Amino acid sequence: MIKTYTQRKKAKAWLKNYRGKRPVFACVLGFTETGLIPNISAAGATPEDRKYTAIADAEFLATGSNINFPLPPLVAGASPVLISRAVVAAQELPLFIFDAGLAIAPTIQTIPLSGLPAKCLSTGKALPIETVLQLFVQGLVWGEKLAQSGAYVILSECVVGGTTTALAVLTALGLAAKDRVNSSHSTCNHAQKWEIVQAGLQHLEQPATPFEIVAAVGDPMQIAVAGMAIAASRHVGVLLAGGTQMLAVYALARAISVHQNLTWNPHAIIVGTTRWVAEDPTGKTVDLALAVQDVPLLATQLSFAKSKFPQLRAYEQGFVKEGVGAGAAAISAHLYQNWTQEKLLSAIESQL
Repeated sequence: MIKTYTQRKKAKAWLKNYRGKRPVFACVLGFTETGLIPNISAAGATPEDRKYTAIADAEFLATGSNINFPLPPLVAGASPVLISRAVVAAQELPLFIFDAGLAIAPTIQTIPLSGLPAKCLSTGKALPIETVLQLFVQGLVWGEKLAQSGAYVILSECVVGGTTTALAVLTALGLAAKDRVNSSHSTCNHAQKWEIVQAGLQHLEQPATPFEIVAAVGDPMQIAVAGMAIAASRHVGVLLAGGTQMLAVYALARAISVHQNLTWNPHAIIVGTTRWVAEDPTGKTVDLALAVQDVPLLATQLSFAKSKFPQLRAYEQGFVKEGVGAGAAAISAHLYQNWTQEKLLSAIESQL
């Protein structure tokens, strides 16, 4: 149920250390106007739908229903929050949901991090530097607290347009990310993403600090989760829940730890996603992980090929792929209570 794609020795040791242990599940919500660009994302069929994606996903993750906003209509498939909710609810994982910067107030109780929604990265002025620093400090504080709530910490996200801001941050950090990121589209829109990233990066004066990079072309989730990962890694394991976006968070955390001379434990951190991301023929996630270096990339081998629901079978055609910590939730389901493919699929279908 779990396959390792890079850094196999580190991954094997991490999995052995946390098998049978209960994690804490954290989801950090954020917003970037990048996600409103036509066709940039399939996490909401229209730009208007995408304004509410994080709000609706958070509501379902917390409650298992949607009273205020339905799960967003997608181009194809169903929200990956179904996977995360199935695991969090059935395995009774401690759940923390953070608001790092939303454009619309959440409909459930969240933990505010005093952030702001980001402007489109193409402006080169995504966030005020003061907000970036505030979010990082809050991340450090909450990373310490989360480490006390579980044997390891799952750090997930919901940011529409986040793979594009991830591409921008990775590129600004000097990593070869072009044409290697993923998308919620069945075929990744690399050219569109790269055009937007180039527009944003032309405003960034180099050399730039990691904080200045996020302020220019990032989103509020990235800096908050980087802080959480740094602080939590000092005490427990950290499972960064996602593909492209969490590889960017890891690279950002490493750059900040060097820039600020901060103590952290990178060996305690892995990145966990779905096989739909890790084996996406229109992206190159494994190559991206190798470019980032040091961090193991793992993926659940969950399959929807035999699902009775066409919304889930759409994942096998490349739609949706990941989000709201779906891949990491599936990894932890097997790791904690040894769930099989059949049990996990049944739990997800019951949510749908």
